[in-house]
Amino acid sequence: MNVGPATVAIVTGGASGLGAATARALAARGAKVTLFDRNAELGEAMARTIGGHFVEVDVTDEASVDAAFASARAAHGQENVLVCCAGIGFPAKTASRSRKDGSISHFPLDAFTAVIQVNLIGTFRCVAKAAAGMLTLEPGEDGERSAIVMTASVAAEDGQMGQAAYSASKGGIVGMTLPIARDLMNDGIRINTILPGIFDTPLMNGAPDAVKEALAASVPFPKRFGRPDEYAAAALALIETSYFNGEDVRLDGAIRMAPR
Repeated sequence: MNVGPATVAIVTGGASGLGAATARALAARGAKVTLFDRNAELGEAMARTIGGHFVEVDVTDEASVDAAFASARAAHGQENVLVCCAGIGFPAKTASRSRKDGSISHFPLDAFTAVIQVNLIGTFRCVAKAAAGMLTLEPGEDGERSAIVMTASVAAEDGQMGQAAYSASKGGIVGMTLPIARDLMNDGIRINTILPGIFDTPLMNGAPDAVKEALAASVPFPKRFGRPDEYAAAALALIETSYFNGEDVRLDGAIRMAPR
């Protein structure tokens, strides 16, 4: 499917980082874009910038997501593109001993649950509700109705120390890509997943310069962080190339993450 004025898109996590870059790229092609995000200040500013629509939403809350889809569809009509970029992380070892006093602790289970709720269940919640709406669309060429892009991470395949929750959540996204594609294959709805490596996002900007320099140097080529616009370009390629379906694509400069 071609991205253009007939495209009605929803981007979760669209207020900043990878989601914001994707929203900009879609809007630049003439698409009508709705941003879902918890950050109302950033989300409203981004929506004004691209001429889109913003809805404050918590992807872990069923009623919030239902209301967000209703708002998006009232503003722009039924979406035919969904890009899921909403996500969080919480680093902690599965179990560890303090070097100071020898006390032993384990990964806080409420934090583990929160990561799974946002990254995995929140993604599936949005995908399922979008797909249900997309079934109402008239099929186009090859019977295609719509396209969905999910965001995992290279941590799904080579997670580092302290990333048990994050890797589990992103591995779950990778694991459900093909089954969802098969669920929707007779309805003309495609779904693919991008596994970004180390990207220049607001989360990464908070790291010390020495850490960022070392991480950038660890990328085989090009030796730098990925740019959000590169993620956006990959998302558009997956949306527009109809033979992409049920695929997980690493976008990482050929990096393979070390244990830590």
